[in-house]
Amino acid sequence: MSDAKYDAALDLLRRLDPSKTKANLQNVISLEPDLAENLLSSIDLPLTVMADPKAANREFLCCDYNRDMDSYRSPWSNDYFPQLPAADLEESPFPSAPLRELETLCNDSFDVYRDLYYEGGVSSVYLWDLDADTDFAGVALFKKSNVSSSSWDSIHVVEVTAQGNGDFNYKVTSTVILQLDAADAAAAAAMKLSGNLTRQTERDFRVDANSAEQTRIAHITNLGTLIEDTESQMRDMLETVYFEKTRDIFHQTKNSLAAKNESNKTAQEEVIKGLQNL
Repeated sequence: MSDAKYDAALDLLRRLDPSKTKANLQNVISLEPDLAENLLSSIDLPLTVMADPKAANREFLCCDYNRDMDSYRSPWSNDYFPQLPAADLEESPFPSAPLRELETLCNDSFDVYRDLYYEGGVSSVYLWDLDADTDFAGVALFKKSNVSSSSWDSIHVVEVTAQGNGDFNYKVTSTVILQLDAADAAAAAAMKLSGNLTRQTERDFRVDANSAEQTRIAHITNLGTLIEDTESQMRDMLETVYFEKTRDIFHQTKNSLAAKNESNKTAQEEVIKGLQNL
């Protein structure tokens, strides 16, 4: 794969309409199929939702991290949907038994976080093993949407590595994908705002635990604290920087238009006065 082509593809996708990222990504891949794997792992797309028929149709989120071929693993039943053939299922990635216990607790804990902070939506957590027995990686996903095309997707990719003496290093790469569609059918007016924001955070925590259960609880507490802080910072940044800047541009455009209309009105009055004096 050419680095120049990969960089050019990333540069192109950053400049295209962010609300059409999925279609644009597919078009780029159709032009350069060799870039598919790298682009799919580098470009964050809005999350999709599926239902788990083995867990009372409970919804879960789909992304590249829980995908195997065209199927997605549910965090509730630990099965892939649509179901894979037995031969393919043997090669499908699953977390080890101890990590699966941590994954289950993470999903229950972050589901409470989702309910408190998002007041609805869907959340899912997926974990996978790293080389060392004490190390692991994963992703925490949150999605909130309404009947329109407006949605909030947050993706937190985490990596936890032991540093020795009970210290662990936590790395989190967080991405927020925001799509706002404020359409007024009666007034035939619409405003769309789309984009994404990515931030990386790294912090060390000490895990003082005497059992596997205490270790799992400590990891969930540390990850929850880190993700909560990161999401709060990104929300504040979106509100104070991007929304305020958009509002300033809107008011500046509106005032400029009002000033132009006033100038035109004054010119019209002068022309009328001139005609009356003839």
